[in-house]
Amino acid sequence: MNDMATPTLTGTPPLELQGVTFTHRGQRLLGPLDLRLTGCRRTLVMGPNGAGKSLLMRLAHGLLAPSAGRVDWQGRTPRQAMVFQRPVLLKRSALANLTYALAVNGTPRPERRTRAREALERFGLAALEKRPARVLSGGEQQRLALARAWLLDPEVLFLDEPTSALDPAAIQAVEDAVQEFHRRGTRILMSSHDLHQARRLADEVLFLNAGRLIEHGDAATFFTAPASREARAFIRGELVL
Repeated sequence: MNDMATPTLTGTPPLELQGVTFTHRGQRLLGPLDLRLTGCRRTLVMGPNGAGKSLLMRLAHGLLAPSAGRVDWQGRTPRQAMVFQRPVLLKRSALANLTYALAVNGTPRPERRTRAREALERFGLAALEKRPARVLSGGEQQRLALARAWLLDPEVLFLDEPTSALDPAAIQAVEDAVQEFHRRGTRILMSSHDLHQARRLADEVLFLNAGRLIEHGDAATFFTAPASREARAFIRGELVL
């Protein structure tokens, strides 16, 4: 990606979850959960498989409605984008995936191709603009999904395990993109099971287990002096019970 300066976003409202639960077929999968996130921070959502990380992300982004409680943006819902573990891409070229997103977002037709090409260039995909998006490699697809999110100018970016199936070079490219979003002023909420990645990226950590929020605090403190038995086991690579 290039280092072209981009205006910084400001004024993103706090995100507050108040007594949020999610139940499916009579089984409570998440909560009750109380949480408040403020500022332009990189928040890593961590925990073992089945902890509720993806559910929390989808509830916060509005893709799912809570069974109880409320998700509150304090009076103004910010511009948001979400990148999934497996990107959802159209059966179109890489360029067309971006121009379509701009069309849906109301961008005037004369501006779409120029802006889309600028995003492809920024994310290292300019040479692939005519290639069908669904035949791109996993890392290329993730960068295309990030380019699409970039064009939407999000105040909050949700990333759900975006590097779990990628090789080291592709992981680095995604992490570089995440850092560029953050430098622009985008609040990051990202789930990951990778402790090394979380140490590289996190300002703060949400640690979940069995649908409950066990810890929420500064990343440095979480990794050096976790407060809970569950977090200590997770950091040591042990089974979390």
